[in-house]
Amino acid sequence: MDFYRSFLKIHLVIVNRSCLIGISLLLISCVDFTSSANKQKNLKSPNFIFILADDQGWNGTSVQMLRNEPLSKSDYFETPNLELLAKRGIRFSNAYSGAPVCAPSRYSIQFGKTPARLSLIRVGMNTSHIDHKGFESIPKALKKINANYISAHFGKWGMGSRPEVLGYDISDGPTKNKNGHFVNDRTQWKHRSLEDPKKIFSITEKAAKFMKRCNSEEKPFYLQISHYAVHANIESKSSSLDHLQNKQKGKQHLDAGYAAMTFDLDIGLGQILDQVNKLGIEDNTYIIYMSDNGSVPNIPGAKKYKKSYNYPLSRGKWDAYEGGVRVPLIIAGPNIKKSSISDIPVSSSDLLPSIIELAGNKKYTLLEIDGGSFASILLDKKNKEITRPVEGIFFHVPYKNGIAINRPHSAIRKGDYKLIKFRDDKSILLFNLSNDLEEKNDLSRNESEKAKELEKILDNYLKKVHAPKWQDGITWKNKPLKEINSKY
Repeated sequence: MDFYRSFLKIHLVIVNRSCLIGISLLLISCVDFTSSANKQKNLKSPNFIFILADDQGWNGTSVQMLRNEPLSKSDYFETPNLELLAKRGIRFSNAYSGAPVCAPSRYSIQFGKTPARLSLIRVGMNTSHIDHKGFESIPKALKKINANYISAHFGKWGMGSRPEVLGYDISDGPTKNKNGHFVNDRTQWKHRSLEDPKKIFSITEKAAKFMKRCNSEEKPFYLQISHYAVHANIESKSSSLDHLQNKQKGKQHLDAGYAAMTFDLDIGLGQILDQVNKLGIEDNTYIIYMSDNGSVPNIPGAKKYKKSYNYPLSRGKWDAYEGGVRVPLIIAGPNIKKSSISDIPVSSSDLLPSIIELAGNKKYTLLEIDGGSFASILLDKKNKEITRPVEGIFFHVPYKNGIAINRPHSAIRKGDYKLIKFRDDKSILLFNLSNDLEEKNDLSRNESEKAKELEKILDNYLKKVHAPKWQDGITWKNKPLKEINSKY
C-alpha cells in the first residue's frame, strides 16, 4: 500500500478539494489490483512502455533516422540511451505524427483516428463533440484482451476529458503545458537550470515505481510517459548545460539549453531502460519511443528563420510539411530484429491496432479508424505494406495560425508521394519524398495524373469523415463544433 499512499500524497499537493472525491475513487479502484487473491501470471501478455516526447524533431536526436542521410540526426544533441534503444530494436525512417501540433496528434495515438475524422484539428478547440468514453482507446482495448492489464499515464495529457475516462487506472490527471513549467511569453526561450527540469525525473520515478509494483503483482501493464520536454520553456540540469556548453556546436543545432534539455530527457529514458533490466522484464516488454510532432523550426520559436532546425526537412511545428509531421519512432521488444530499420511510412494512428496485435489478438475489431497494424514489420515478417481501411496517411490543418505558413492546408502521403493542398485558393503541390526530403521540387505539372489521383483521394476522404472545412475567419477555438457548423 505504500505505493498508493505515495500517489495520494503527490495528488493532494497538486489538486484542489473539488478533485479529491474523484481521486479517492480512482485510488480505491487501483487498490483492487493489489489483492493477492487476484494474482495471476500473464507471461503471454506483454508489457508496453510508450514514451512520448513533446516537440522533438525527426533529426532532434543522435540516432540517424534515415539510411545514407547524415542530416537525419543532430550534429550537436546527444541521446546515447535512445541510440541504445535503436540498437536493440527498429527505427522507422518515415514515421508521422497525426498532426503538426500536440493535442490532435495525441488524440490520434489514443483512438487510431486522424484529427480530420475526429474533427479535432488544433490546440485550444472545444472537445465536447468527441466521445471520449465510447471510443476504443489503447488501455481499454488491452483490458478487453486481458482484464488483468493495468494502465498508467504520467506527464502531459494535453487532451480533453480525463485519463481515467479513456481507461487509465493511474495518472497525473488532465495536465497541460503549464504543468510542465510552460509560460507563454518570451521567457520560454531563455534557459534556466533546475534539478527536475520539465519534471523529467519525477515523472520517471513515478513510472519506475509503477513498473515495479505491477511486476511484483505479476500484472501486465501499459505505461505511457508523456514528457513535457522538449517543449519550451527551456530547462535542464546545470551539469547537463555545462556538458553541452563545452562541446562544439553544430551547424544545424546551436542552442546549448535546448541540447541540455534533450540530454536530460535521454537520461530519463536511460532510467526507464535500467528499471526494465533490473526487473528482468526485457523479454516481455515493448518499448516505444516517439514524438508528438516535429520540432519548432527555430529558437526562439515562431520567428522568421533562414534555415529550419528540421533541415533537410522543410519548415516545422505548426505545418503539415515534413518538418512538422515527420518524427522519430524507435521500438524495441520481443522478437524485434536488433539494429533494424524500416522505410515504410507509418503513422501515430497505426499504434492502437499494432499494440492490439502485439498483445495477441489479431481478430480484434476496431470501427471507423484510420490506422493499420505494423506488427508484422516489427516481427520481421517481410511485409512491405500496412493494410489500412483508408488509402493513405492524412493531415488536415484547415486554419490560419498567425505563424508558420499561415495558410489553411491539407496533405496526403501515399507511397513515396506527398500532396499538399491549400484551402484558400485550392492550389496543390506534389513531391516525391524518396528523393526530395526538402519538398522543393513541385511535380504537380510534370506528373499531373499522380497529382489528380492523390488530390481526389484527399478530397474524398475529407468528405467521407465530414472533416472541419476552412472558412476565412474561423479559428476553431472556444465555441463547440456544432455552433461553428463548417464541415465537408
